[in-house]
Amino acid sequence: MTLTDTRALITGADSGIGQATAELFAREGADVAITYHTDEAGIRETAARVEAAGRRALVLQLDVGDPAAVNAAFDRIGSEFGTLDVLVANAGQAMSGVPVAEMDDALLERILRVNLMGPLFCARPFIKMRKAQGGNGKIVFVSSVAQHLPTPESAPYGMSKAGLGSLCRSLSRELAEDRINVNSVAPGLIETPMTADRFENPEVLDQSLERIPFHRAGQPEEIARAILYLASDASAYVTGHTLVVDGGLTMQWGGA
Repeated sequence: MTLTDTRALITGADSGIGQATAELFAREGADVAITYHTDEAGIRETAARVEAAGRRALVLQLDVGDPAAVNAAFDRIGSEFGTLDVLVANAGQAMSGVPVAEMDDALLERILRVNLMGPLFCARPFIKMRKAQGGNGKIVFVSSVAQHLPTPESAPYGMSKAGLGSLCRSLSRELAEDRINVNSVAPGLIETPMTADRFENPEVLDQSLERIPFHRAGQPEEIARAILYLASDASAYVTGHTLVVDGGLTMQWGGA
């Protein structure tokens, strides 16, 4: 699986899965546009890893929940970087510990805007860019096992990821004639800054690992390899699919 001489956009590439994906894509021959929201030090580290692999990194500060900002970012990509071949919509925001009855509207709207609307906002200009080139291209959404599992006290997060699964399926049909593949990856528990609080509490971590048949967390590089598959020609006949990478968590849930 290679991405020789392709151009990809990876949102939320300042740490975790996004950073690992950018580095892997560069090693496989891609130039990458990489975005961050607030972690400038993290995105500079990602850019350094991309450049160490001999590829180009275009760094963009971006709030994916702002459609005007997304369109401006794509304008800059088009003028400074060129036409994209791959979109990896990875940027997201976690939440926990907030029952629906106690949830304020601002939190609800922020989670849905970043996790669900953000990927859609990024997909729109990417689709236009690819159609202007006659079609083809790859969209990979980074979802979560939360799209399949109940998420008590983080309902908007589960809602956003379930909606992302639906968006993946709908777009795969909508763009099939253009030969634009649309797929998603649904990670389970992955050791990233987003899940750091769980790893800092041994009791909570043990409870989480007990639910996973492999009894370990995944690493960002393992998700990056799944994204690489869906972004490469190896998955040319795959579309509308969500690839679950979770150590068996979704197979175990409710079973014991």
